[in-house]
Amino acid sequence: MFDLNHFSLKGKVAIVTGGGRGIGQAIAFGLAKAGAKVVVTSRKMEDLEATAKEIKAAGGEAMPLQSHLGKYEEIQKMVNTVLEKYKRIDILVNNAGASPAMASVLDSDERLWDTIMNLNLKGVYFTSQAVAKIMKKQGGGKIINVASVDGFKPEPGVSVYSISKAGCRMITKSFAMELAGANIQVNTIAPGPIDTKMMNSHWFHLSPEEAKKAREALEKSLPTGRIGKPEEIAGAAVYLASDASNYTTGTEIIIDGGILLGNILVAEK
Repeated sequence: MFDLNHFSLKGKVAIVTGGGRGIGQAIAFGLAKAGAKVVVTSRKMEDLEATAKEIKAAGGEAMPLQSHLGKYEEIQKMVNTVLEKYKRIDILVNNAGASPAMASVLDSDERLWDTIMNLNLKGVYFTSQAVAKIMKKQGGGKIINVASVDGFKPEPGVSVYSISKAGCRMITKSFAMELAGANIQVNTIAPGPIDTKMMNSHWFHLSPEEAKKAREALEKSLPTGRIGKPEEIAGAAVYLASDASNYTTGTEIIIDGGILLGNILVAEK
């Protein structure tokens, strides 16, 4: 029989990378609301402290932890710190990612490639590896990778970012296949246009007027007729972090306002 208690995260310990703002922050709020003890981590301590403070004010438990997950030694340090504090890790949300930088396939340089791949692929892979070893000893766990619709359909000017997000999807499938027998479920959330600083970075090179027009054009092209909000990603994360998803692994939840359906104008009602 269906039981809402299966969505409870009470007593669980969760790590949310890139948890100081945007989608990561919204996911951290959602997991905490469902009962998890949440560790939020990124490079900007100020953002992390503000997020943790808000979670605590709402009655939840949170710990801010500064780290740079594009560096292997930082990953190990982060995992060890969480274990020292909570003695276990039940949920990992790999949300931290390098912002897409506007450059054509002919102009992208090695530095851009390395910056994006170190965080979006190397960081996701080795953070998952480190945490999965802990989860296996515990008897199970949940890993959620935040990819992007750009990993399904390339976007002009952000080729390196799109390639990294396609790779993130394969990390999910590879880990899911090998860890299924260890009771570790690994899944992907692929957001479309969400109103965050990262999305707005697509238009930083434009004038304010041009950026406004580009945003309006995007909104009109979406079947939903609007850009999504970070909190609209949190529900999927709570599901994938909970026992309700114990039979779900290696799959992808796309939350994109219908953008992968194609660029169409919404008919007026």
